[in-house]
Amino acid sequence: MLGEVRERTGSAVAQVDPLLDEREQCAEGTPERLELDTRIQKVISTWVRGMEALGVEVKGLWLVDFDNGSGYYCWKWPEERLAYFHTYDDGFAGRTPIQ
Repeated sequence: MLGEVRERTGSAVAQVDPLLDEREQCAEGTPERLELDTRIQKVISTWVRGMEALGVEVKGLWLVDFDNGSGYYCWKWPEERLAYFHTYDDGFAGRTPIQ
């Protein structure tokens, strides 16, 4: 499943990054910036729904957890593999490498 999560996340990142670059060039509150914010949010919302459909829990932007029954395997873009674990109570800050 990680391959699918990486593929979908990579696609979303590739869509959002240029929009963020373009957004940086727009003044606060302009119609152009507001339109870019809407487009960015749409991509992120689509990504979230896609991750939830795969059965993973979205914990932040490009950050997901895989429940394993005793805690979570934790993955964040652009990590190559599933390499971290944390308990239900620890969260991202408590990530430890999988042995």
